[in-house]
Amino acid sequence: MAPLTAPPSTVVQTLPNGLTVACEQRRGPGFAFDLRVPLGSAHDPHGQQGTASMVEEWLSKGAAGRDAHAFQDALDDLGLRRGGGVGAEGSRFTASGLTADLNTAMQLHADLLRRPHLPPDEVEVLLDLARQDLEGLHDSPADRLSLEARRLAFPPPEHGPYAGYAHPASGTLPGLEAITPESARAWWSRFGARGSIMSVVSDHEPQQVLELAQRHFGDWQPGEAEPVPLTFRAGQVTHIAEQSAQAHLSLYWRGVDPDSPDWLAWHLALGVLAGGSASRLFQSVREERGLAYSVGAGAQILAGQGFVSAYAGSTPERAAETLEVLLSELERLRRGVEEDEFVRAREGLVAGAVFGAESIRGRVAALTRDLTLFGRVRSVPELRAQIERITLESVNRFLDGWEPGEPNLVTLGLEQSGGRP
Repeated sequence: MAPLTAPPSTVVQTLPNGLTVACEQRRGPGFAFDLRVPLGSAHDPHGQQGTASMVEEWLSKGAAGRDAHAFQDALDDLGLRRGGGVGAEGSRFTASGLTADLNTAMQLHADLLRRPHLPPDEVEVLLDLARQDLEGLHDSPADRLSLEARRLAFPPPEHGPYAGYAHPASGTLPGLEAITPESARAWWSRFGARGSIMSVVSDHEPQQVLELAQRHFGDWQPGEAEPVPLTFRAGQVTHIAEQSAQAHLSLYWRGVDPDSPDWLAWHLALGVLAGGSASRLFQSVREERGLAYSVGAGAQILAGQGFVSAYAGSTPERAAETLEVLLSELERLRRGVEEDEFVRAREGLVAGAVFGAESIRGRVAALTRDLTLFGRVRSVPELRAQIERITLESVNRFLDGWEPGEPNLVTLGLEQSGGRP
């Protein structure tokens, strides 16, 4: 097993088959488990959008000699709190429970991932549920806006094996029609250890956790996961016409990548822009002018690249002014932040790092996220020290040199302006 970089309280090792295991010992009665397989909705086969999400549901329909009801009963008998889901680049399977049940919980998840029944007669039922999810998305103006913003920013590839980043995890109606039990099973067969990450926080000694991981996943096949290329188009503008008393706006532009030395400075600046009721967007758009009933912005990370997504919900009469203020606040941010804003945003980052790690579920998710984004684990004291070393001067120096480029703009329910932001 090859050791990776980790803080003293955490052990990170890679099993011979390529599975990375992160173990952090914490005194207490419970454990939290997080397993990420690097296959997500962007890996859906071209023309079969929705495969990843359907397979994630399909896996729970029985495994290793237990039918769906018996398998669910086995999980319920342990009192596990389960979660997870499908993102663009990975599928996550999470569980938490009592420390004494970690071995059984890990075995059940190994059955789920490695020995599922995948009954063909369940496929059409799952596809119908996915269609209902899509109908729900299209009934929500904010969701439709988000989907169109994503399609505009990350156009689907015309050729190649993968569907890419433009579609929701639920898929598309034509994509769902093309999925068969055989194609879905072929997609699941690509699951494997290489690139997968298992994080565990529990009262077990790290060596015990590594032995359990080796026992249940040590002979898991390597799998066939690879990154899906991402193409970003900037400066795009589109409008979705809809008779509505509301107007919705979405802006999307380049941010900072996780491997950049400016990563934390960027997040601090976003805190100034949109971090709560004292942020610039909330004050300028909502409190001072009353332009929008909802406004915000946040970071999004895809394929190792950082982006900023901003949203505002307004009225048709005030939409143009709302857009003008959003853009002016973005430009004003690049001119720097004030001392009081800096202190408030930095304290917010520190609080998020500290309080987010208080629960074992929050901490185990952070371990997986760190390994995914940075290839290493940051301890809470290390992350806190990094944040506290940020200075006002370093943030303003970063903002002075930041070139986010021309943003994308998507509007819904407005009269089309025909211009660019």
